[in-house]
Amino acid sequence: MGKEALYHPFFIILLILLSVMLLICLIRAVKGPRVADRLVAVNMMGTMVMVMISILALLLKEGYLVDICLIYAMISFLAVVVISKVYIGIYEERHHSLENGEGGNTDERG
Repeated sequence: MGKEALYHPFFIILLILLSVMLLICLIRAVKGPRVADRLVAVNMMGTMVMVMISILALLLKEGYLVDICLIYAMISFLAVVVISKVYIGIYEERHHSLENGEGGNTDERG
């Protein structure tokens, strides 16, 4: 019985624990209440998925999963940056319209 057989149940337990944590982060990303909470939850979900892919690479002894993990890290980083920029733009637009007294009814009905 090698060392690899001893680590196998540990990897499975770790993957189950990370899956539960991923579900909790998904609930936080949907529920909010603030935009910052959602951004942190999405970023945390991306990090946990990368850890899960890395554990699967060790468990299955597949080297290409590490490459997939690196690509996923770049995409996750870019997604968080883009979402942050979009929310910053929305915040600045809202703040600008409130300064100019354009708040109130935002319904565009002609």
